Amino acid sequence: MMCPTPRLPIIPAAPKVHAKDLPTWRHLLVSTHNNLAIWPDYAFDTMISRNKRLGIDSLLVNASEGVRHVLTTASTNYVRPVVIVRLFRPIGGQGVFLSEGVDWRRQRRILAPLFASSGVALLLSHLREAAADLVRRVEGGNKVNLAAAFQDATLDAVLRALFSIPDSAHRASLGKLIRDYLNGPGRPNVLDGLARTEQEFSFATHKRRYFQQVWSTAVDDLVAERRKFPMLGANHDLLDLLIAARDRESGEVLSDVEVRDQSATMLLAGFETTSRLLFWAAYLLTLDVAEQMRLRTEIAAFPPERVTELDDLLNWPRLRQTLLEALRLYPPIPHIGRVAGVDDVVWGEKVRRGTQVWISPWVIHRHRKFWNNPSAFMPDRFAGKPSPWMPGGPFLPFGGGPRVCIGATFAMAEAQIMLATLLSRFNIALDVPRPVMPVATLTTAPSFEPMFRLERI
Repeated sequence: MMCPTPRLPIIPAAPKVHAKDLPTWRHLLVSTHNNLAIWPDYAFDTMISRNKRLGIDSLLVNASEGVRHVLTTASTNYVRPVVIVRLFRPIGGQGVFLSEGVDWRRQRRILAPLFASSGVALLLSHLREAAADLVRRVEGGNKVNLAAAFQDATLDAVLRALFSIPDSAHRASLGKLIRDYLNGPGRPNVLDGLARTEQEFSFATHKRRYFQQVWSTAVDDLVAERRKFPMLGANHDLLDLLIAARDRESGEVLSDVEVRDQSATMLLAGFETTSRLLFWAAYLLTLDVAEQMRLRTEIAAFPPERVTELDDLLNWPRLRQTLLEALRLYPPIPHIGRVAGVDDVVWGEKVRRGTQVWISPWVIHRHRKFWNNPSAFMPDRFAGKPSPWMPGGPFLPFGGGPRVCIGATFAMAEAQIMLATLLSRFNIALDVPRPVMPVATLTTAPSFEPMFRLERI
C-alpha cells in the first residue's frame, strides 16, 4: 500500500535577501521604498551583528537575552530613535506609545486596567456588530478588495469600541486621513534617517504638521461630543473608561490632551495593525486552501454569533494559530529601534552612547536558528501556545518588555471575531496569481491590494 505524499508547506513571496551588506547609497535608496528588503543573508543566522553607515554605529540584536536586556532589563538606558518619533508623533502626540520615563509609567498605570481581560470582554458586542457589518458590505460582490474592507471593518470596530460610533461619516473621514498619512507623509525618507532631532529638516515635514493639526482636531471633536453627551457611551466604551480612569498611586485623571492622544493612539493601533493582520491571514488562507477548510470546520462547530465572553474564543484554536503565524510572517511593526543613552554591554558587545540598536521582528521571526522552515506558512508551529509572545522567546508581534502592546488581547479578539465571521459565510480565493509582497511603512503593508473572490457558502 502506498503512503500519501506529505503536503509541502506554503512559502509566500518575500523581499530578496542579499548575499552581503548593500553599499550605503543602495541601502538608503532601498530603505526608503521598503526597509524589509535591506537585509543580508547573515542577519538571519547570527545572534548579534554590528554595522556603521554615515558615521552612525548600529547593532542588530537577535539573541533573546540581548533583546530582553534592551527592552526590559536595561530599558531605561535606551530611547526611541528620532526617525520613529518623527513618524509617529503626528498621530500619537504625547500618548503612551511615545511618552518616556515617569510620564510613560503614569500613563501605563492608568491605561492597563482598561485592556485587562475583563475590560476587553465588555467590548465584544462592538466587535461582533462590526464583523456583521463587514459581511453585509462584501455580500454580493464577485470581486472584493479585502484590504480596504478590513480597514473599514476594523475602523468601524474601534470607533464602536472607543466612541460607541457605528457606521458614520466619522469613519470615512478618519479612515481617509489615516490611509493618506500612512501612504504619504507617514512613510520614512532619507532625511528622517539623517535627522538628529525631531525638529531637524522641518522644511520636509510640513505635510506631517498639517496632518497632525487636522487629525488632532478630528479626535478632539469626538472627545468633546462625548463630554457634551455622556450618555452616548453609557459606560460601555473605552472613551468613558479613559475619562473616568485614575492613577492608582496619585488619583490623577488624564487631561483633555492626554485623552485625545490616547484615543488617537488606540485608533491607529486598533485599526491599521489589525486590518493588516486580517489581510495577511486571509491572503495566506487563499494560498493554503486545505487550512482554510479546516478553519471553516472549526468555526462551524462554534459559530461567531455564540461569542459572548473571551473564553468562547478558546473554541477556535486553529484560527488563533493561523493569526499567530500571520503575525510571525508579517509582524505589524517590523522593526523596533532604540538609541543607547549611556555606554552599555548587550550580549557581550560593547555599546557606546548614541549607538542605534535595532531589534527586528521581521528578521527574528524568520531567523534560521529559532524556527523550523522559517519562510513557510505552518500554523501548527503554534499549537498549544496561546500566548507565545510572552517574555523570553523569539516572537515579538506586539513588541516586548514593559512596553509590550497594551492592546494585544483586544487586537487578537477583534481579529478572531472578524475572520471567523467572514469564513463562516464565504470561501475566499485570490482573483489574480500575482504574488503580494510585504512592504514596510509604519506597518507591514501589501505591495498592492489584490481583488479577492468571495463564494457564498
